Amino acid sequence: MKTAIRGALLTFRRDPLLAGVEAGMVYESDGVVVIEAGSIAAIGPAATLLPVLGADVAVTHYPDHLILPGFIDCHVHYPQTEMIAAYGEQLIDWLNHYTFVTEQAFADKSHAAAVAEVFLAEQLRHGVTSSAVFCTVHPDSVDALFEAADRRQMRLLAGKVCMDQYAPAELLDSAERAYAESKALIERWHRRGRAEYVITPRFAPTSSVAQLEALGALAAEYPDMAIQSHLAETPGEIAWVKSLHPDCPHYTAVYQRYGLLRPRAVYGHGVHLADEELQLLYDSGASLAHCPSSNAFLGSGSFDLRRARAVPRPVRVGLATDLGAGTSFSMLQTMRSAYEAAQAHGVALSAPQAFYLATRGSAEALGIADKVGSIEVGLEADLVVLNLRSTPLIDFRMRYVRDIEEALFVQMILGDDRAIAAAYVAGRLQPAAGSAE
Repeated sequence: MKTAIRGALLTFRRDPLLAGVEAGMVYESDGVVVIEAGSIAAIGPAATLLPVLGADVAVTHYPDHLILPGFIDCHVHYPQTEMIAAYGEQLIDWLNHYTFVTEQAFADKSHAAAVAEVFLAEQLRHGVTSSAVFCTVHPDSVDALFEAADRRQMRLLAGKVCMDQYAPAELLDSAERAYAESKALIERWHRRGRAEYVITPRFAPTSSVAQLEALGALAAEYPDMAIQSHLAETPGEIAWVKSLHPDCPHYTAVYQRYGLLRPRAVYGHGVHLADEELQLLYDSGASLAHCPSSNAFLGSGSFDLRRARAVPRPVRVGLATDLGAGTSFSMLQTMRSAYEAAQAHGVALSAPQAFYLATRGSAEALGIADKVGSIEVGLEADLVVLNLRSTPLIDFRMRYVRDIEEALFVQMILGDDRAIAAAYVAGRLQPAAGSAE
């Protein structure tokens, strides 16, 4: 059965920062997306497609709205949903006083399942249709999340956090358990429906050499599997890693040594990276997840996007909320934080670049751009519909915009969950705010 949605369309072929807006961005002021069997069957101008659609194809019209690829959050911690907005402290103290306390409750699968329901509902309410998610050390926390995502048919990447040192005993596994439990979860979930497993060392300090070796061996068994962790978030963390691995020239080299640096390896933050580390990330095909609101909240610093993406070694970068140090599920609000982070380095992040990061950019970082992240024939129909006049102030401001780029900038600076009129997952309309006409 075919259906269709109509409205202004926006997608990206390439990164506007590198290719320029004209070559990177595709905009259609009145377009149609035809959906069949969960995928995009046709796209084009309404004047061209509407006359050839069969009379049995229902068309949902969204005037004064913008149809986008569904937002993709490429680094987020679902167990931290219940501790978002936890007051104060910097990274290591925040982990010890809040995160590690909260995560112990996920030994109870019923608790994990309840939080997973809230987490995914909030993602969809904010137009996030795919994400790369950190669970806890408990395998049940992974099962609970994948089960909830499967009911919604969401494309989700997730993994059991592995750590065997420098955390409460209740949250520690071992090298052997990390390997065995991750392997069992891979066999149970990887590529079942729209689920993908991600090998997930929390970060280098909380994994012993033996555990890093075990996870590197697991990665070698699954050479196409995604990997996720954290990298160079704070100077204190970097010094800690250096004390634990004095024979490695820098933090990034630790992951390289243990076989955890390759395409589809996505490292959160990367705020304080040396030039040689950026070169190593580029050479290996690994990616960074830009987590601007989290970095600001914990005082970690401001990621320099243009430096990371600089030619001739542009590192792949996706956009991420990094809940719960991140302060919002909203990718629009996260784009605003990314703009502010760029300004701290004396440059302005353009709206096309920000929207690219939240869609195709994140898909490319995660290695799923052949499935989602763009509006293209044959890709899965994960879409978000943005109300361009979602609040009285935005409605007023939109009267004075000159072009689509300015309209996008207004949305990312002033917009929030109220702007999400609809979200489609594998072509199915999800519960969301707003209505179509």
